[in-house]
Amino acid sequence: MSDFIDYGNIDFEGTLNSNFVDKSGLIEFLNSAIDTRNRFVCVSRPRRFGKSVAAQMAYAYYDRSCDSSKLFDGLEITKSPDYKTHLNKYPTIYIDWNRFATYDHKTIVKESQKCFVADLKKSYPFLEEKDSFAKAIAEINEKTGDRFILIIDEWDMLVRDENTPTRDEYVNFLRAMFKSYNANNIFRLVYMTGILPIIKYETQSALNNFREYSVINPGKTAKYYGFTKDEVIRLCKDNDMDLELMKHAYDGYIIGNQKSMFNPNSVMQAIDNRNYGSYWEKTASFTFIETYIHINDETIRPKIEEMLNGGSVAIEVTRFRNDLNHIENADDVFTLLVHLGYLSYDPETYCVMIPNTEVAGEFRNAIAKAGWGWLSKALANSLTLVDKTLKLDADYIANAFDTYRPFASSVQRINSEAAMTCAIRMAYYAAEKDYKIFHELPTGKGFADMVFIPLPGSSRPAIVVELKYDKTADSAIDQIHRKDYPASLKGFSKRIILVGVNYNKAESKHEVKLEVIE
Repeated sequence: MSDFIDYGNIDFEGTLNSNFVDKSGLIEFLNSAIDTRNRFVCVSRPRRFGKSVAAQMAYAYYDRSCDSSKLFDGLEITKSPDYKTHLNKYPTIYIDWNRFATYDHKTIVKESQKCFVADLKKSYPFLEEKDSFAKAIAEINEKTGDRFILIIDEWDMLVRDENTPTRDEYVNFLRAMFKSYNANNIFRLVYMTGILPIIKYETQSALNNFREYSVINPGKTAKYYGFTKDEVIRLCKDNDMDLELMKHAYDGYIIGNQKSMFNPNSVMQAIDNRNYGSYWEKTASFTFIETYIHINDETIRPKIEEMLNGGSVAIEVTRFRNDLNHIENADDVFTLLVHLGYLSYDPETYCVMIPNTEVAGEFRNAIAKAGWGWLSKALANSLTLVDKTLKLDADYIANAFDTYRPFASSVQRINSEAAMTCAIRMAYYAAEKDYKIFHELPTGKGFADMVFIPLPGSSRPAIVVELKYDKTADSAIDQIHRKDYPASLKGFSKRIILVGVNYNKAESKHEVKLEVIE
């Protein structure tokens, strides 16, 4: 059996035997590029957003060595008028660079080409020994007239993690194939997927004949990587899962015209495990965040605090060189984190934000270890503060606010009331795991400063927090009652904890009073 060419549809068959979400409409998009000026396609998305499944699906569709008609029966692509035109018609090569992860990366480009050529000889015995994949496929094309579909998964593995000599050798390997004078004759279609867009040298793409579709500029590919809201609604219905909990944990990505995109890997694991936990940490390490948030600390830190507070931050994404070795400023850091899936980017506002609680947990883990003074301490102790609130420990809560507030004021906020809000919001950050948190929520006869509504299925009490400045904690509790804030919360929880907080400027002290409504 071949390893890279003419090896059949077994990978996609296995995918179909799982809880498959139909993304076969992508093939119609790829078919439209065959034998056109747009035949060189590169799609980049974060890890676990369905890139490999899409690549395996495309291979099963194009590979001439098998009959995949039964696999595609009933899928969206069968409605396309060009469906049968391209089905299993072409010599198709599939390269997954993850297969070479254990190779010595100083020689990986040379050794991998030997593997490719050796595999080509199984289908084309006349092929002479060569150390160049580009020369081998050029010879096949010249002698047989065969024109290839080439699919490359994880194309950027050697530009993400490698030093300059290896990276440049790899880019030259790609250029030899795709920038040659006869590339259009050799390839009917080249479809590459990866995490990062194609690396830039100065301001130009290293492979400027490729049409790129990134998480920032996805074009027509927007809905094919990640799960749309409608797809998750169907999955939740079919598997008896709670949609609101899915949204809270895994929604929040904006990809082009798709305003509500979910991390597909996490959704599927939540279904398999019947648990809405964090699965991100099993696919990517928060060391990426920990590493890059230290670049220009004083510029990046307040922007991350803003996002942790539920806000968004405007950035410039066009200057990033798609290169981990050229991260120069906050815009580069945040653009990289968008490509890695740690932030969501809104193309209408040019802003980034933390998409959901799963990713927020990764930021919390990174910052807790980052040595960012009060913020690291607040986030690290946040779970304890939530627990102490549920246990009605007013003294502990007041002491925690005393500790955090001066730093919140000096780092980010302009006035004392805003500093107080910032410190308390950060102190309660871990509550996002079990609560939907609202600021200035219309409820009763006014707007409650902070409201914690327990997620569906939770037995935790609702929490209402009212903040006062140079008054009393009793006055904060009194306002909660006078404006009847708890009235609209009784449908969410049988038990409501009222938290009245006052900051005394002269004494630089917080006073906290707690009350329970059963």
